[in-house]
Amino acid sequence: MVEAKNMLPIYKVEHNCILSMQGDITIAYKVTLPEIFTLSDRDYEAYHQAWVKAIKVLPGFSILHKQDWFVESTYKADFERSGDAFLSRSSERFFNERECLDHSCYIFLTKKPSGRKLSSSAYSNVLRKSIVPEQTISPLLYSDFLDSAGQFERILVDSGFVGLHRLSDDELAGTANKAGVIERYMFLLGENEMPMISDIQVKDGIRIGSKQVELYTLSDAEDMPALCGSRINYDKYSTDRTKFSIGFSSPLGSLLNCNHILNQFVFIEDAQKTIKRLEAKKLRLQSLSGYSRENAISRDACNDFLNEAIASQRLPIKAHFNVMAWSEDAAKARDIKNLVGSAMAQMDAVAKRETDGQAQVWFAGMPGNEADFPMNDTFDTFVEQATCFFNLESNYRSSLSPFGIRMGDRLSGRPVHVDISDEPMKMGLTTNRNKFILGPSGSGKSFFTNHMIRSYYEQGAHVVLVDVGHSYKGLCDLVGGYYFTYSENDPIKFNPFYLTEGDVLDTEKKESIKTLLLALWKKDDENFRRSEYVALSNALTLYYVHLGRNPDIFPCFNSFYEFLMSEYMQVLEDGKVKEKDFDVGNFLYVLNPYYKGGEFDYLLNATENLDLLHERFIVFELDAVKDHAILFPVVTLILMEMFISKMRKLKGIRKVILLEEAWKAIAKDGMAEYIRYLFKTVRKFFGEAIVVTQEVEDIISSPIVKQAIINNSDCKILLDQSKYQNKFDAIQELLGLTDKEKAQVLSMNKANDPKRRYREVFISLGGQLSKVYRTEVSPAEYYSYTTEESEKMMVQEYAKKYGSIEKGITMLVADLQNKNLKP
Repeated sequence: MVEAKNMLPIYKVEHNCILSMQGDITIAYKVTLPEIFTLSDRDYEAYHQAWVKAIKVLPGFSILHKQDWFVESTYKADFERSGDAFLSRSSERFFNERECLDHSCYIFLTKKPSGRKLSSSAYSNVLRKSIVPEQTISPLLYSDFLDSAGQFERILVDSGFVGLHRLSDDELAGTANKAGVIERYMFLLGENEMPMISDIQVKDGIRIGSKQVELYTLSDAEDMPALCGSRINYDKYSTDRTKFSIGFSSPLGSLLNCNHILNQFVFIEDAQKTIKRLEAKKLRLQSLSGYSRENAISRDACNDFLNEAIASQRLPIKAHFNVMAWSEDAAKARDIKNLVGSAMAQMDAVAKRETDGQAQVWFAGMPGNEADFPMNDTFDTFVEQATCFFNLESNYRSSLSPFGIRMGDRLSGRPVHVDISDEPMKMGLTTNRNKFILGPSGSGKSFFTNHMIRSYYEQGAHVVLVDVGHSYKGLCDLVGGYYFTYSENDPIKFNPFYLTEGDVLDTEKKESIKTLLLALWKKDDENFRRSEYVALSNALTLYYVHLGRNPDIFPCFNSFYEFLMSEYMQVLEDGKVKEKDFDVGNFLYVLNPYYKGGEFDYLLNATENLDLLHERFIVFELDAVKDHAILFPVVTLILMEMFISKMRKLKGIRKVILLEEAWKAIAKDGMAEYIRYLFKTVRKFFGEAIVVTQEVEDIISSPIVKQAIINNSDCKILLDQSKYQNKFDAIQELLGLTDKEKAQVLSMNKANDPKRRYREVFISLGGQLSKVYRTEVSPAEYYSYTTEESEKMMVQEYAKKYGSIEKGITMLVADLQNKNLKP
């Protein structure tokens, strides 16, 4: 057995570089790649060109080694972060141990000293017991190489697609508590695994500890696809009308679901020497072409290569690509060949399982040992073609913002933290927090909106919901909010006269009460006189003075009505207000139905749910009153006054108003101006307005939605639009979606995991950043959000049986799991 220290080619790690025994200098970067499924055709082309430009600034006799790690992992629940919130805890439990692939990407740039002997499968450092460097490192060589690397880094970063972080000595060599990239590669350790030394066996296959390693290479031009490009169509997400793009080599990246490393090597040698060698090869093939058709074909291919190199000023390089996959499970190890072979077939390439030279190829993949790569396992190509085989994408990443909602990664469902309100404004993607949500019935719209609103509420927001259809009853009951709805047994009740603790009768409060009283007194087509307005204002002022003198009187419409009949009549008799200026008798007569004993005596005399200003979760359910001539205007006026009051008085607190299908009812009743005002000004008060609609026709037919709402909603959220795919062009034009966004929208739910229950949602931020996420929730969240009548009744039965909705849902989920039933 050979000791590792006697055969390892690494001499030293210093100055953030890896120095090899042969005098090679290697600098390393950790790379941040774009998230998968987020780039357009044009993005892929620009991204590809950035790689080409960056590689061309590297000096001769240098090597670019891009190494993408995909390691099987599981989601680790964070119960401390979830706090005491019932649904957050259930969500953490649900996703705990969810399987996924962790991705990390590194770039190693190596500069070989001149005269460095090339390696081959027969001659490699791995076969020697000791290595002595042939020459020392030149300071000038090091300085020039760093300059080239700096240009390489700047070109990639300026492209806007890639982030680069230069690795330090500790990140390269590792510490006592964390493995460096060299140690990670040698022992196949996860990014956050503790350092662990394992036995390495390279005879009869590669075995590292308990991991059986399989190596599949693309090292021969004959095995490569006939055509390559920056992108390919992803058939699973494509439709008859749209082609969904992914990176050309993505099937070997995030889409290959096993432990693997994708190694991508580009060797930049002396270009003139390469051309001279190929010219000699062409002449040999020319002389032999008469004896074999294969020689004639090879001569023509060589000639075409040389013509392209000279005519198009291409940079000839050598390249090699390989997939190193491993597993500790023998059954999974047998599946690796099928997985890798299938992935390469998607690229129209042929996978070669490396056997004879696998030890040399594996050893040369060690960070810092790239110059020892066996060159007989490379092929001649140009930079433009080689970079097509680079993995361009990574997994979804969580936002760094503390505020946001939990969504799911599209591939595995791993939870990601997404901020679609604050961070986009800070990044300049949006100018407001308003949202427009479009989704037909059954698309998962109620689940997404419940999930978003619940997340916002748990993070301190004040939430006001205007609903038609009882979509938020379960969530409101769970958080203990106010739920205003109408039924014969329990009619809707408000109390606009009540002042909460700390609140005062300011101008805004007086104006809202006056507006309400005038709306009840006068018909829509009946104007009020200025004198009536002033007299009503005086009456309100005197009423609150009267309440101050008599603290035992409860403020409500009944006591206000009685004040007008008694105290205010005295004011009239004293002649302070003339009857022609204010016909109080007519006022009392018209508003008598709202006084005790009247038809609507319940409406303005509530004795509970009074603190609308400080209550954080309020639902106005308008289904039963949206066509009522009396109740509906009162409800909308109280709703408007209440939210505007929150906007102006709650400083530094997030305010959210969500209008479900109710926006149609509000708009037709003359409240269009309020919607316009809301969408244009709510941003200034740390608020956001959200409109939810089902039908495409509603958008097209309503000028309010087209002008006020869509134009002032920088965040557009769409759910399953498959039923509209043949007439989606109208929606695309109306919402201003790009072709990339159209392809993303129409790809939703086309390849969902049959083992999981979820729906996908498309989110576009200012037309600049768009993604599709999973809305996957825990069973407890499911039963909190469900709009299915039978399931809602089951939740209510359990809540009644166990004393609270929280305990009821907990027991319901437990019972269903015991019966092996999934929600």
